[in-house]
Amino acid sequence: MEFTQLGRTGLKVSRLVLGTMNFGPQTEEADSHAIMDAAQAAGINYFDTANVYGWGENKGRTEEIIGSWFAQGGGRRDKTVLATKVYGNMAGEGEEWPNYDKLSALNIRRAVEASLKRLGTDHIDVYQFHHVDRATPWEEIWQAIDVLVQQGKILYAGSSNFAGWHIAQANEAAARRGSLGLVSEQCLYNLMERRAEMEVIPASQHYGLGVIPWSPLHGGVLGGALRKQREGGGARSTSGRSADTLKSQEQRDQVQAYEDLCDKHGLQPGDVGLAWLLTRPGVTGPIVGPRTREQLDSALRAVETELSEEFLAALDEIFPGPGPSPEAFAW
Repeated sequence: MEFTQLGRTGLKVSRLVLGTMNFGPQTEEADSHAIMDAAQAAGINYFDTANVYGWGENKGRTEEIIGSWFAQGGGRRDKTVLATKVYGNMAGEGEEWPNYDKLSALNIRRAVEASLKRLGTDHIDVYQFHHVDRATPWEEIWQAIDVLVQQGKILYAGSSNFAGWHIAQANEAAARRGSLGLVSEQCLYNLMERRAEMEVIPASQHYGLGVIPWSPLHGGVLGGALRKQREGGGARSTSGRSADTLKSQEQRDQVQAYEDLCDKHGLQPGDVGLAWLLTRPGVTGPIVGPRTREQLDSALRAVETELSEEFLAALDEIFPGPGPSPEAFAW
């Protein structure tokens, strides 16, 4: 496994990030523990989760599964760079009550304490804002974060799903306070969805944030979806982001050209989708969210997959990015 620094920090993290969103809803606790053990054994030290994972009446379940894994000891917690998120509503099912969501100082304090309890740890390494809160001023957010840093309950703050100007706004506000500010941005970014290249990634690079792409295979579309359909598999291609994408003939043609290119070079589409992200400027590492041990093993191949300049150019022809702003939409 290769390691890199997370943005401008001194923190060293693996170039693949283990996403845990499936732990609980789709993967049982024992199997989730086995995947985490295998990931750590393979050198993945960066684990990502969120307080809402588990969803619905099971919100928080994923953090609990990670906490029970830490409780097994063996250095599991010490070897893990732990990232979780705050923003989603954590009020009980059917309970309507204010201040259980978003980024008020009250909810940040409440959410951190609850996550620490579920995770069975005394600190969170990277505490991420799951979405921008347009109603809360950054001065309030950073005051709450600074208190938590001073208390040793979190070490770094990151963002997720922010626009480029949100990153600038956040870090300029932090600089006025003498605070470290955001050190990472988790965004939707893959070969089929390259709009982050317009402003989010340039802003992240300017302010020294490590970019953590989520949905690196676009909901499974880039994992050989058309071939799997022909072979009678590919359940993911019948719903969600994958199904929406494949409804478009133009996009189906793109995906077919992509799969043909991978076949021509003897490469697996899923490996290529992840390996491509590892070549992109500013990217720390994509999030891989395996439901099974086999899916984790497949993702690990991406670190060893080398893509030639000729191959990268061919990918750009199939999936041309928008380019940086303002050239992306102006002269």
